Amino acid sequence: MSNSAGMEGTRKVSSSHLTRPLARGAGAGPSRAPGGASGVRAGSTRSGRQPGDGKTGSRPAAGSPGGLDTPAQYVKGVGPRRAADLARLGVTTVGDLLRHLPRRHEDRSRLKPIAMVLPDTVETVKGRVLAVTESRPRRGLTITKVSIGDGTATLQGVWFNQPFIKKNLRAGETVVFSGRVERHFGHLQMNGPEYEVLDGADPLNAGRIVPVYRATEGLSQRYLRAVIKGAADAYAGLMPEALPAELRQRLGLLPAPAAWRAIHFPADEAELDAARRRLAFEELFLLQLGLGLVKQHVRRREPGFRHGPDGDLVRRFLAALPFRLTAAQERVVREIKADMESPHPMNRLVQGDVGSGKTVVAALALLKAVESGAQGAMMAPTEILAEQHYLRLRRLLEPLGVGVALLTGGQGREERQAALFGLSAGHLQVAIGTHALIQEGVAFKRLSLVITDEQHRFGVRQRALLQEKGTAGGIHPDVLVMTATPIPRTLALTLFGDLDVSVIDELPPGRRPLTTRWLSEKDRGKAYGFVREQVRAGRQAYVICPLVEESDAIDARAAIEWAARLEKALPEFRVGVLHGRLKAAEKEAVMDAFQRGEVQILVATTVVEVGVDVPNATVIVIEGADRFGLAQLHQLRGRVGRGEHPSYCLLIADPSSEDGRSRMAVMTRTADGFAIAEEDLQLRGPGEFFGTRQHGLPDLLVANPVRDLPILEEARQEAFALLEADPSLARPEHAVLRQAVRDRFRGRLALIGVG
Repeated sequence: MSNSAGMEGTRKVSSSHLTRPLARGAGAGPSRAPGGASGVRAGSTRSGRQPGDGKTGSRPAAGSPGGLDTPAQYVKGVGPRRAADLARLGVTTVGDLLRHLPRRHEDRSRLKPIAMVLPDTVETVKGRVLAVTESRPRRGLTITKVSIGDGTATLQGVWFNQPFIKKNLRAGETVVFSGRVERHFGHLQMNGPEYEVLDGADPLNAGRIVPVYRATEGLSQRYLRAVIKGAADAYAGLMPEALPAELRQRLGLLPAPAAWRAIHFPADEAELDAARRRLAFEELFLLQLGLGLVKQHVRRREPGFRHGPDGDLVRRFLAALPFRLTAAQERVVREIKADMESPHPMNRLVQGDVGSGKTVVAALALLKAVESGAQGAMMAPTEILAEQHYLRLRRLLEPLGVGVALLTGGQGREERQAALFGLSAGHLQVAIGTHALIQEGVAFKRLSLVITDEQHRFGVRQRALLQEKGTAGGIHPDVLVMTATPIPRTLALTLFGDLDVSVIDELPPGRRPLTTRWLSEKDRGKAYGFVREQVRAGRQAYVICPLVEESDAIDARAAIEWAARLEKALPEFRVGVLHGRLKAAEKEAVMDAFQRGEVQILVATTVVEVGVDVPNATVIVIEGADRFGLAQLHQLRGRVGRGEHPSYCLLIADPSSEDGRSRMAVMTRTADGFAIAEEDLQLRGPGEFFGTRQHGLPDLLVANPVRDLPILEEARQEAFALLEADPSLARPEHAVLRQAVRDRFRGRLALIGVG
């Protein structure tokens, strides 16, 4: 074969062009046929005719498409059987087909000979099948090898236990292989590459930038391209145009129909960039408009509770503290004070790194509410965290005569009834709890302040329900949202665009630098030798058990067993154990003993992740560290380094994945929580950064808040400028835009009084 004529050694479009899958299918990988192969010919024909099932149905009107809600089976080449296959991808309508975005694009318009590919790089190449061989070196193992060549060199694809490959790829066919190139015994090789058979003259699959879709068994890439191209040609003109014409023209954005066609089949990289920018901007613009409407609604909603100026209670609290507030804490307290003394309800996010002093800020806000003759409530996402907040705030507030109640799902009936009575009668001024706070039967005499901790683990609805506990008489409580998980500015803008943001960006004075070391399991003896040295010197230590699974019972058993092992290995020290199965009183007793120094080594599960403060603890050993996420590791590490002595975090792990090794490297490289959060976001992606995303925001199909920060900032600026001119989007020219925001949030805005 000639090096140029008809050859299309291909390359992938740069990562800036990768598109995210539909959220409803996020997590589904590339299509896999039985045995795990991808790119199988399923559904294609030898002639290149697009495979329907002979029953494509009739389109709603010949020559003119129906609406975007038209069932997918009526698209040319689909029919009932293929429609069932598409439904497994969440694609049931024409609109779904258009929104089924490519996972990536491959540029098959440029030539790259096989001889020019490099080992240890991911490449896409084209060649003619020279030979297909199959061997069975031992029972249960089948190896299929397919050699391809392009006249410059040859390359071999290798598959294990996928015998059907031999039927799908035949000598003489022209194919595309995509995968990581290796050099094996002097020969170029790809293990299990994605592959595709090409026809001669093929305008969709060769000689252009080609989309690669998330697929499923029975639907080949060729088939999906043909069907989606047909749908784009016939129906893209019906995709709604949400952006005002003036805005599009001023920012140079493509019209919606052109963007939806080009996101699938761009003419070149410039058009792909333009399509991505247009669709990403629209997603982020509608998102920021929705958040802006919430913010406008909160600010307009009156009356809020107008708290009085600081009095004797706040002054006594500050005088009793054994330290001075940092400048950052004082700044944030001033911002909260101004909000609470205004006639409008506060709606503020306070975020800060581990140990930055958010609990003291929360205590001051609660005291301000109590001093104004009202009550405050703090909601935490787990019983463990709620109990820790309760213990700390009770120590801080009860000496001042402030009654503090705990409400969780696991507490006894008598304790719960006493708390409920005290809150409704006003004898107890502060409530700390879990979702139990928003259940029916929980009533406050006069609730004026609502605090949610670790807000990203709650939804908009939970925050609103807690607020409703204080709306008797038309008064709307102030809302303070707190997080100990540093949130990169990018995501703070995306997730909490309806809140004013305060950042505690300064650690208290006297905090010593913390040293983090990553040790292999074979070096565990060195780690515990160091623990022995520290404890003999009068210090204390934490040992965090490996994360087994999301089960309190299993984690508790692991902690008990680990503590028993340490008692044998270090018999001269007293070892305590803390886990989620202990009752609140038992946890308090263990922590009191550790804080008094009676327990020198505390073996714990992640219950100590947030809120535990023992300045004399100078070393924390985290077993199985690669099983924890970066944010969780950083929170655990924050349990030490709180006193005057140098402190250490020892990570014990033998990670088997590149991701695990990257996390260990990040932890040893930096102690900056915001830098770690950015790294975490890069490693896991925005969709996984918060685990199960309950914040109530719409999913993003195209935009990536990390990569698209400039677009996000531009969208936010334009959205808030528009709301400044038309706060409710009530003008006739904004009717389509208002409906688009409602549709985007799928009714979620109505939960908080908008829409």
